[in-house]
Amino acid sequence: MTPVKNEAAYLDLIRYVRDHGTPKGDRTGTGTLSHFGAQMRFDLKDGFPLLTTKKVHMKSITYELFWFLKGDTNVQYLQDHGVRIWNEWSTAEQTARFGRPEGELGPIYGHQWRNYGASKSDDGGFNQDGVDQITQVIEQIKNNPNSRRLIVSGWNPAEANLVALPPCHTLFQFFVADGKLSCQLYQRSADLFLGVPFNIASYSLLTHMIAQVCDLEVGEFIWSGGDCHLYQNHLEQVNEQLSRTPYELPTLWLNPEVKDIFDFTFDDIRVQNYQSHPAIKAPVAV
Repeated sequence: MTPVKNEAAYLDLIRYVRDHGTPKGDRTGTGTLSHFGAQMRFDLKDGFPLLTTKKVHMKSITYELFWFLKGDTNVQYLQDHGVRIWNEWSTAEQTARFGRPEGELGPIYGHQWRNYGASKSDDGGFNQDGVDQITQVIEQIKNNPNSRRLIVSGWNPAEANLVALPPCHTLFQFFVADGKLSCQLYQRSADLFLGVPFNIASYSLLTHMIAQVCDLEVGEFIWSGGDCHLYQNHLEQVNEQLSRTPYELPTLWLNPEVKDIFDFTFDDIRVQNYQSHPAIKAPVAV
């Protein structure tokens, strides 16, 4: 299959779901148009897949990825850097449901990536005796690049009910061929208008970062979705986005001196030549 050179695959998907999606109820009570099973492919050598038909906030994407990589589960780090995308799930009302203080989200992405399967501690938290999947997969890429087990799982069935928002992007796998690193993400639940543009950029950035620390070039980012949906209260915004003509994709610069995935800082990452249409606001379904 031939990957796209701009965001055409994304625009085609939201157009298809808008026109052919099945009306469904959902957990939030908002209602969706849904389609089950879709795939998009992006050749990362042809540009960094940050949408241009609406402005996407790269600062939030970058700090959220750092937050995941730190293994952090408290929203304070994000708020300290002006990132508010997890605020709706970290209120006192939300966290009290699980007996946690405001701001503490429990075993979400960072926990699963860096401490998967950890045992419970006496204070109700988790010990640091789980699997550090990020460190492990990077070592595997370096030492056994032909492995078909280069996988990180964000979905732990034993802990999925311990968080307000169980992981939507549930599993990603790396693939090394011809000196290039590719990544495929499986996303069980995909809010196509608000969430998926962030997910595409976040995992493309992660692929670039891991490729650099493993002395590889980048290949493709492949996005695979399960329940791909548009919320009923996003359809006007979708129509606005589909009326716009995409610009050329920007390029990504990483500080070549960084050789450890955990050493990247915000200043080590730059999106260059990013031209976009204005942002389009839409309500978040919580």
